[in-house]
Amino acid sequence: MSQSLHEIPVTTLKGVGDALASKLAKLNIFSLQDLLFHLPLRYQDRTRVTPIRELQLEGETVIQGTVASSEILMGKRRSLLCKINDGTGTVGLRFYHFSGAQKNNLSPGATIRCFGEPRRGASGWELYHPEYRVIQPDAPVETEENLTPVYPTTDGLTQQRIRSLCEQALDWVTRNEALQEWLPDNLLNRFRLPSLTEAVQLLHQPPTSLASSLQGNERHPAQRRLAFEELLAHNLSFQKRRLQIRNVGGFSLPPTGQLIQALKTQLPFTLTRAQNKVLDEISTDMTSSAPMLRLVQGDVGSGKTVVAAMAALQALENGYQAAIMAPTEILAEQHARNFSDWFKALGISVAYLSGKTKGKKRQEALEHIASGEAMMVVGTHALFQADVVFKKLGLAIIDEQHRFGVHQRLALRQKGENGGGGQPDQLIMTATPIPRTLAMTAYADLDCSIIDELPPGRTPINTAVIGDDRRQLVMERLRNACLEGRQAYWVCTLIEESEALQCQAAEVTADQLKEALPELSIGLVHGRMKPAEKAEVMTAFKEGHLHLLVATTVIEVGVDVPNASLMIIENPERLGLSQLHQLRGRVGRGSIASHCLLMYHAPLSQPSKERLLVMRNSSDGFVIAEKDLELRGPGEVLGTRQTGLAQFKVADLERDNDLLDDVRTAAEHLINEAPDHSKSLINRWLGAGEQYAGV
Repeated sequence: MSQSLHEIPVTTLKGVGDALASKLAKLNIFSLQDLLFHLPLRYQDRTRVTPIRELQLEGETVIQGTVASSEILMGKRRSLLCKINDGTGTVGLRFYHFSGAQKNNLSPGATIRCFGEPRRGASGWELYHPEYRVIQPDAPVETEENLTPVYPTTDGLTQQRIRSLCEQALDWVTRNEALQEWLPDNLLNRFRLPSLTEAVQLLHQPPTSLASSLQGNERHPAQRRLAFEELLAHNLSFQKRRLQIRNVGGFSLPPTGQLIQALKTQLPFTLTRAQNKVLDEISTDMTSSAPMLRLVQGDVGSGKTVVAAMAALQALENGYQAAIMAPTEILAEQHARNFSDWFKALGISVAYLSGKTKGKKRQEALEHIASGEAMMVVGTHALFQADVVFKKLGLAIIDEQHRFGVHQRLALRQKGENGGGGQPDQLIMTATPIPRTLAMTAYADLDCSIIDELPPGRTPINTAVIGDDRRQLVMERLRNACLEGRQAYWVCTLIEESEALQCQAAEVTADQLKEALPELSIGLVHGRMKPAEKAEVMTAFKEGHLHLLVATTVIEVGVDVPNASLMIIENPERLGLSQLHQLRGRVGRGSIASHCLLMYHAPLSQPSKERLLVMRNSSDGFVIAEKDLELRGPGEVLGTRQTGLAQFKVADLERDNDLLDDVRTAAEHLINEAPDHSKSLINRWLGAGEQYAGV
């Protein structure tokens, strides 16, 4: 065969012109291979004609009979009602959208076969807008032999048309033996996998005997086969990208101990065992000439920032710059303050750059970064803009990585290539624990470290779930806590995905609380305030001049006020578990007993009830992350910006997580034994999306 299936355009198939090709393109179907891997969402059983007297309310069915009457009815909505009889009973077919030709086809005496879901209607049993065909007298009537697939579709593309195209593609494969098998026999046998052609054929045209195994909670071997190959392609793409980065080479940055030891000496606390362990892993990576690719996970309050500072000093000791990028200005500003405080005594200047750094201040920061005078650079996404040039970037630190898009992280890493022909080390941090399933897929190219220990003196946070009809009681509790010398947060959550409305709600809430609690000093922080205003309020709160901070979810990460021991989160049902856990982590950072009140608005949906109960019953970030993955799925947990990382065609991370260890083993085998097959698998499943796999 001269051409691979991914090289054969769908326009090769009968009946596919430019108009149909453009509709298929909306489904990302461009080639015969794309069509073969455009798998059914579900199946219909059309292999048996059901007598009308046996109709049931649940499920779709095939019926056949003679049109007894056909009339247009005028009511609230004009409709065409046809009654058909098969000798066992009568059923109505109702159409609200119909043509004159359709009415003529359904004239009395015509024999038709139709498919739809029976319901109780005004005339008894009715099928609404069923699929149907008129059967010519004396023509043989065949029933379907296999289950009928129902495919994902788009406007103007009928199921019948997609089925016809898929049948043509399957015929092509059968005639040309065109679907290449990239998994060697030893892997197929080892992991008990059927051939690819057999699996694809079965999933497009399954026999009725497989109805329950294909549509229930089970996983058929054919589904397992394709899920395995898709997960393998994703894993291979990450490993390929990892090898590419390592082959470019990096910088050997061994620790001299001077700066790091000096910082340890001045810190008012001792690093935990877990922090030291992770630092050893980072130090070993940075000493190697291959670029570091490491993910550091640590629950809220575990001390990731100081670990990042130590890693930065190892780069600085070797004459290289380090940069840390944070997703919000509040977090970036806090990092800038912490790094400035820690590094001041070491004689190291820290530059700060955000999107709101303007004019002369911005120009000065850019010059200091380009000249190398600013050895440590802290900022938001502004760090990867075109006019930011580093003299010698040796370490790029990404904090709360899931909040950035893949392009953004790639752009920051590439900044280091300007300084001397190598890739900078990458340290990626998250306080949102990543379930093992996601760590083995979306982050398969990274080495992983976990800070699994909190600093001594941290107190557990007591979490309670309470309805907003008890708001007055909550405010009284808040008043008492603040007058006893403690501080508190009141968090206003997202409204209709609008930052403007969220900020407005926070302003209204702050005004209401000031009126209800005149004896308290109350501050307000939200995303639309100027940086200087936010910094002023945050400083006042941190120094104890404010009793209460009313805020939007901008305080989700990075805010550290040990005296704050009470948090009220309004409408927590609007947030995911991981975000709630992040917010709750703003309290419990000192030795005072801390409390978090989740104040919901009734009635709650069942998923919302489940989420709030998980928060009440657990403070373990990894337990919460696993539950978040189960309830919301990988796309939501990873974040909307991680496009492509969780969008699988066949695989389901929850259902197929048992395959991941075998997938990793198979990936190692192919990389070492059949690298050409690896490339073909990546092209088959990821196409152009592969370039972002290892960012």
